[in-house]
Amino acid sequence: MRFDHSTTIQAPPERVWEVFSNVERWPDWTPTVDSVERLDAGRLHLGARTRLRQPKLPVAVWEVTKFEDGEYFEWVSKAPGVKTTGGHRVISTPEGTVATATIIQEGPLGWLFGRLYAGLTKRYIATETEKLKEASEQSESAG
Repeated sequence: MRFDHSTTIQAPPERVWEVFSNVERWPDWTPTVDSVERLDAGRLHLGARTRLRQPKLPVAVWEVTKFEDGEYFEWVSKAPGVKTTGGHRVISTPEGTVATATIIQEGPLGWLFGRLYAGLTKRYIATETEKLKEASEQSESAG
């Protein structure tokens, strides 16, 4: 199961990346995240681990498995029978900065989890990209 949502943001890609990749601050701008606990120090990087609490979902530990500074990070959370991958991409276009959130659910129970949580997952990634847009544009106009 794969879910994607993109939005165009009127802020420079560096600003959007700064907001998107600063996962500790996600609870400040999106209602889809209750709390974030980084399990290592420093900026987000390959191998970084983060405990995320979200409404209506089990607490999950996410590990960064791909990292292209300023452009993309991917992290993975594993539960019995399910591997969930979250992708976070920032691309500069002539129309503005496009931010895309992706969730992929795999494994023996991935399709079941994906189907059971499809509505919630779609709402969450749509909310996250829209709130990212608001946070990025707001701080850009304030700066």
